[in-house]
Amino acid sequence: MKISCSTISVPDVISRIFFLALLGLLLAACDRQRATTPQHELVGQTMGTSFNIKVITGIQLDKSKLEQEVTALLTRINGNLSTWLPDSALSLLNANTSTDWTGVTAELCDVIEAALNLSERTGGAFDITVGPLVNLWGFGPEIPEVEKIPTEASIALTRQRVGYQKLQTDCTIPAVRKSRPDVYIDLSAFAKGYAVDQLAELLDAQGIGNYLVEIGGEVRLRGQNANDENWAIAIEKPADFERTVQTVVHLTDQAMATSGDYRNFFEINGQRYSHTIDSRTGRPLTHNAAAVTVITTSAASADGLATALLVLGPEEGFEFAERENIAAYFLLRHGSEIKELASTAFKGMSRQ
Repeated sequence: MKISCSTISVPDVISRIFFLALLGLLLAACDRQRATTPQHELVGQTMGTSFNIKVITGIQLDKSKLEQEVTALLTRINGNLSTWLPDSALSLLNANTSTDWTGVTAELCDVIEAALNLSERTGGAFDITVGPLVNLWGFGPEIPEVEKIPTEASIALTRQRVGYQKLQTDCTIPAVRKSRPDVYIDLSAFAKGYAVDQLAELLDAQGIGNYLVEIGGEVRLRGQNANDENWAIAIEKPADFERTVQTVVHLTDQAMATSGDYRNFFEINGQRYSHTIDSRTGRPLTHNAAAVTVITTSAASADGLATALLVLGPEEGFEFAERENIAAYFLLRHGSEIKELASTAFKGMSRQ
């Protein structure tokens, strides 16, 4: 498969090695081609991963000023949404054991409210309170106090802490209320996409019409690349021990995110246990969907929907995508083969 110099791969968020290696090769190839418009690039670290911004513009760009604005924006978002910073607005909310309305920052309230709306829309397949179950199964930062396969009693007990219905928002205050003091919120399946959207809006406000913004594999694009072509984005094949491209889509004015189970899992007696947990059952996924890619106009929405469709699986998830007119691309395991299942909206995308 031939990949143009504008291709950026979208990897599993657990590992960035393949992504960075491929990106370096592609950028080197681009340097050998004659671009019609100057390209500026900003790279760095944020939210436990890396970010990459490409700006294509013929106008004078104050790159130093843009770097300062990007840094300030990402610092603000981390300060509100991070579970790794002990003094972030989210960490303080998680540590608060009150079941009364708790004042939070406007940004945190807005993001939680948007995530809860997505939970409602997907019937709980997307759930920002699932963290305790992830920890219980040994996939979170906390070391579980049980064996790899939890007991039925421990699953039932942990599920009492989980459920998006246990959260309420009133963003006119702004404030959040938990129905249990031990409800834990993790925005990792939404926050990177949200940050991508915020960076895109920053570029939009400056009148930049051609750009690519990527954080941890979540991507949003506008206009065209330096060669006046739509951006070519590679979707990775869900293989456990290799990095290869499954297909390439050509996009403009859209966002894309992929959720998969093929980097973080364990097997016991031939049974595969994925790090993606269905909060409705308290257990890892058991269907044959290995990865789901979603293309829409918002990176936060694509991020959350990709997770939700992966949880829903190839039957319920595909029906949901068709009903909601979502451009969704399922990669399914059939023995040693990977087969694709594309929604009607995704089939309209240009591919190679």
